[in-house]
Amino acid sequence: MDIEQQYNQALDYLYSFVDYSLKHSSELAKADFNLDRMIALMESMGNPQKKYPIIHVAGTKGKGSVSALCASALKAAGYKTGLYTSPHLLDFVERIQIDGEPISHAQLVELIEEIKPHVAKTEKITTFEITTALAFLAFAKYNVTAAVFEVGLGGRLDATNIVTPNVSVITSLSYDHTAVLGNTLALIAGEKAGIIKNNIPVVSSPQKDEALEVLLRVANLTNSEFTLVGKDITYELIESNIKGQRMTVDGGQWTVELQIPLLGHHQIENAATAYMALKKSGIKISDEQIQTGFANVKWRARFEIARLNPTVIFDSAHNHDSFLRLDETLQEYFPNQKVYLIFGASEDKNILDMFSALKSRLEKIIVTKADHPRALNVEKIVSLADQLEIKSEAVFPVKEALKRALELSSKDGSIVLSAGSMFVTAEVMREWKFLNESTELD
Repeated sequence: MDIEQQYNQALDYLYSFVDYSLKHSSELAKADFNLDRMIALMESMGNPQKKYPIIHVAGTKGKGSVSALCASALKAAGYKTGLYTSPHLLDFVERIQIDGEPISHAQLVELIEEIKPHVAKTEKITTFEITTALAFLAFAKYNVTAAVFEVGLGGRLDATNIVTPNVSVITSLSYDHTAVLGNTLALIAGEKAGIIKNNIPVVSSPQKDEALEVLLRVANLTNSEFTLVGKDITYELIESNIKGQRMTVDGGQWTVELQIPLLGHHQIENAATAYMALKKSGIKISDEQIQTGFANVKWRARFEIARLNPTVIFDSAHNHDSFLRLDETLQEYFPNQKVYLIFGASEDKNILDMFSALKSRLEKIIVTKADHPRALNVEKIVSLADQLEIKSEAVFPVKEALKRALELSSKDGSIVLSAGSMFVTAEVMREWKFLNESTELD
C-alpha cells in the first residue's frame, strides 16, 4: 500500500470517531464536553504536552492570526516551533505544523499508529480530542522546543485546555457558536476565560466592557497578571498599503516598530496582542527576532489577495463582527469598489447580520454550498438576501460559483470575494489553483 492510501486510511480512522465539527448546532449544544477523556488519554501517553513551553490562544476572532504570528516569531528566534490550529483549509496535516510546514502524510500515519493503543483505552473520545493529542505527541516526538496552541471551540472545556501554558492569550470576543458558548458576551467570555490558569500571565486584545469585566474577574481570582492591549500598552498604524502594514507598539517606557504582511486594522490589534504574548511568555526572544518573524508570517485566507485587476480575495470572515472588519478593510484598500461575494455558511450562523455589514458594496451574492454536512442549503441563503433586497443567484458546486463570479467580474471589474465559510473559501482556493491563475500579486 502506498503512503497516500495509508494516509487516507488514517483519516478514515480519525473520522470514525465523533466529530462535532460535522454536527448540527442542536447536536453540538447537547455534546458531552469535558476534559476527563483528554486527561486520561494524555496520561496514558506519558503527557507529551509537558515537554515544551506553550503559548495558548483563545478568542472569537483573530486567534489564528495571533497564533501564526507568535509561531513565526519563535521560529525566527531559533526555536523548533510547533503550531496547532483548526480547521484546516486544504489538507488535514495543516493543523499540525513544525517550523511553518505541515507534518508529512507519512508522519501522520506513523503518529496515528502510535496513538491507537491509547485511544482504544479511552471511551467516547472525539476526533478533535485525538487530533489535539496527535499534535501534543508530534511536537514531543519531533523535538519541538516551543509551541503555540489555538483553542478549537470556547476554552474551558476545549481539548487543548489540559496544558499549563507560559501565557494565556484571549483575542477579540464576539458572538459565535452561541448554542454552545452562550448568547451573551459575558457567558462567552466565561468560557474563553477557562484557559486562564493560576499564576500564569494573561494577555487580552481590546474587549467590550461586558466581556472584559469577566476576564478581569477570572484573572483576579487566579492571581494572574493581566495585560490589556489598547490600555496597558498601545499600538498605532504608521502606514499601510496592499503589501503590508507598519505599526508601533508602545509600553510607555519603550516603543517597538513592527511590519506585518497581514492587511486590515484588526491585524494591527492582533500583532500587538501577539507581541505582548511573546514578551509575557518568559520564552527568551528579542524584539529583532519578533520583527523578523512578524514580517515573514504566512497565514492564508485572511484578506488574501490572490490577484489584482480584476481583484480576487480569499477571506475567512464568518460572523457579524468579522464581516464589519472585512468591510473596513475593503474600504481601506479598495474604496467604493463593488463586490461579487461567493458565499456559503454553516446552519448556525447569523447570515442577515453578515450581509448587512457588506450590503452597501455588494453587487451580487453568488450563493453556493460547500461539501460539508453543516452547510446551509442555498435556497435559505437566497431568501435571506432577498429580505435585504440584495441581488443573488445560486450556483453550485463551488467550482461553478467561482467561474460565475469571475465571469461577472471580467465584465465590470468588481472584486471577487470569498467569505462566510472557511469550507467554501477552502474549496474556492482549491478551484482557483486548478484554474492555473497566478497566486502572486500582478
